Amino acid sequence: MTTIDLNCDLGEDPAASSRDETLAGLVTSLNIACGGHAGDDASMRRMLALAVRLGRAAGAHPSYPDRAGFGRMTMEMPCATLTAALRAQLARFAELAAEAGAAVAHIKPHGALYHAAAHRPDVAGALFAAMGEATPGAKVVLPWGAPAAEWAASRGLRVLLEAFADRRYLPGGGLAPRGEADALLDADAAAAQALSIALGRGVMARGGVAVPVRAETICVHADTPDAVEITRRVRARLESAGVALAPPRLR
Repeated sequence: MTTIDLNCDLGEDPAASSRDETLAGLVTSLNIACGGHAGDDASMRRMLALAVRLGRAAGAHPSYPDRAGFGRMTMEMPCATLTAALRAQLARFAELAAEAGAAVAHIKPHGALYHAAAHRPDVAGALFAAMGEATPGAKVVLPWGAPAAEWAASRGLRVLLEAFADRRYLPGGGLAPRGEADALLDADAAAAQALSIALGRGVMARGGVAVPVRAETICVHADTPDAVEITRRVRARLESAGVALAPPRLR
């Protein structure tokens, strides 16, 4: 039986706690904001407790230290400074996870950090160094096709390759910018794309170009319009096709 992980970025909006709880019940892994772009001790404790109660994998969702910009802009800073900022986020998350009785399963960088770490050795190195110091047993989530997957493996880190259910792909394998008209997929299209990814068939990118995207985990964004309905539809489509949903093994 084909098995896939379904993940969502949560704990980013204090006004959306009800939505986050619903989404946590639909996915198998939670990426929990840990103070860089959003989130605080209270939100981390709430989401970690929810992960434990629901039996979901709990991961940290660190960012550039950019609460004002929600972590969406690349911040140029010395590697040591970035490492320290990320280490602080991850260390606090690990402390709160231990209090909640949750293992730190994975680290998924957020926003601009996610894209920079995927392609820039300096940013990836800062992230990997912070993980080695604060969350040494966690896997790192990186996009399919990212050079950083090889860099991480060369440092002994375990990698989870990620693809996206609710985002349009470009022919080169990247994502269409969120501001473009067709960048966000509706529920039916997202469900079809998720199933194609889970079955190893890749995605049909803009212009009808087939791209061989492969992944062990599939993301649905909490802040996509109709995120709950999209996630319900994705989950139902996967399960109806005989795809099992489960978080990746810790070891």
